[in-house]
Amino acid sequence: MLRHIGHKRSFTHNLRLAILLCLNAGFINAAGFIAFAVLTTNVTGHAALLAVNLAEEHWRSARMVVLWLFLFLAGAFCSGWYIGRNGRNQAAAYSAPIIVIMLIVGFVGLYGPHYQQTLPETEYFAGSLLFAMGMQNALVSMISGSVVRTTHLTGMFTDLGIDLSALAISGFKPDATLKRRILLRISIIISFLAGAIAGALCFNNMSFSAFCIPTGLLFIALFYDYLRVKLRRLLSSQHDKKP
Repeated sequence: MLRHIGHKRSFTHNLRLAILLCLNAGFINAAGFIAFAVLTTNVTGHAALLAVNLAEEHWRSARMVVLWLFLFLAGAFCSGWYIGRNGRNQAAAYSAPIIVIMLIVGFVGLYGPHYQQTLPETEYFAGSLLFAMGMQNALVSMISGSVVRTTHLTGMFTDLGIDLSALAISGFKPDATLKRRILLRISIIISFLAGAIAGALCFNNMSFSAFCIPTGLLFIALFYDYLRVKLRRLLSSQHDKKP
């Protein structure tokens, strides 16, 4: 999923990446919301919350929301800066941001049981997840050529609505490109929702240990190509050994 870059990247590569990391984003969003009462994968709701806090002169809460917005932006910046400095056409450039995201999510899972529901702790825990999801969104956008975004659905529903209108205009006889676009949008939406349901169920049953699951999904994304090649070679060698 990370090995194929630029013109070598196919629709199938983007589809696999979208499904896996949308599951991850949905899981973290739901689990993070139950844990900290904060949406941790998008900023639209936080922008509205900031406006309400400013209008009602809740300066402490407004400062906290500004911090969350900044951390999401900072995550996207750091991911984009690292990939840009190391070359967008270098598959290895995408590995470091994923490792950082894994460390952040793993940290939340490890230290979450000590969470005392104080305001500073909420800032730090929720803020760290927003930073991680900013990194993930920028990473996926850059590797897919801005085709895939994994941490929010507003744009996806809009794009799907446009594509469905094009489908209707065509008399429900779409070309291959339109079919792929619709399939990708639907896959992203379903994967995010499935991840969110899994995140809510797992957190309610496993508490903060549930964050080990999205860490595992990121591990799969990181080593998917390597593991797939190794498995293919193993199966090939087993087939060659047969009499």
